[in-house]
Amino acid sequence: MDPATRSDLPVEPRWFRFTAVDERTTLIEEPHVRDLLRANAWHRRGRDRDVLVDCGLGVAALAPLLRERFGRDPVLVITHAHLDRMGSAYEFDEVWAHPLEAVGDPAPGSLRGPVLAAQLGMDWVLPPMLLNARPDRGYDIDGYRVRPAKPTRDLTDGDVVDLGDHTLTVLHLPGHSPGSIALFDARDGTLFSGDVLYDDELLDNLPGSDPGQYARSLRRLRGLPVSRTLPGHGSSFDRPRLHRLIDDYLRHG
Repeated sequence: MDPATRSDLPVEPRWFRFTAVDERTTLIEEPHVRDLLRANAWHRRGRDRDVLVDCGLGVAALAPLLRERFGRDPVLVITHAHLDRMGSAYEFDEVWAHPLEAVGDPAPGSLRGPVLAAQLGMDWVLPPMLLNARPDRGYDIDGYRVRPAKPTRDLTDGDVVDLGDHTLTVLHLPGHSPGSIALFDARDGTLFSGDVLYDDELLDNLPGSDPGQYARSLRRLRGLPVSRTLPGHGSSFDRPRLHRLIDDYLRHG
C-alpha cells in the first residue's frame, strides 16, 4: 500500500457536522470531503417517524450518531445511487429508493480522483485525493468501496412518506440519473432536491444521465409551489433562485 494512503492526511475523528436549520430539520455534512463529493444529507424529524434524505460517502459510521442525537433510527430515503448519496446506506434497516436506482448493486466508487473519473468514463481533472482528512489513523483510502444496501421499499412518483404530523411527497425527476427523486412538503413548500437541482453546474452527462429528461423534470419542478430548496450540494435557496437556476439550464443546457 502507498504509505501516503495512511500518513499524509490529518486525522479528524469528528467526521460529520450537524447544523439545525429549523425545529425539525438538520443539515448533515462531511466537511473533510473535497468539492465534487461534498454533499448534504438532511434529517427531518416527525412525530411518529424520522427521515434521512441521503447519507454521505460512508467514510465514517453515521447511523450510531443519529441514534445518539435523535433517539431513534430514521428511514433512509436515497435520492439516487451515487456514492456521495448512499455510502452509509448499508448501516440502515429501512432503505427506500426508486427501483431504477442500483442501490443493491452500486458502482464501486473511489476516493482517488483519477480513479473515480476513469470509473465514470469522464475526462475530468480531479484532485489525487477526494478527502482532505481521514476519520482515524488506520483508515484505508484504497479500501473504500460503496457497499450495497437492501431496499425495503420502492418509491415512485406520488408516493407519500408519512412522518405522522406531516408528509413528504415523492417526485420522480429523472435526468441526473434514471431514478432520481426529490421529496416535497406541500404544507410549507420545502423541497429536498437531491442532485436534481442545486446552485452550481448541473451534471447531465454522467453514466445514466439524460439531458432531455432533465429538462422535462426541471420544467415540472418550476411549476410547483416551492418556497425553499434544501439541495444535495451547497447552500439552500429560495423560490426566485430556483426559477433562475432552472431557466439558466433550460436556456443554455
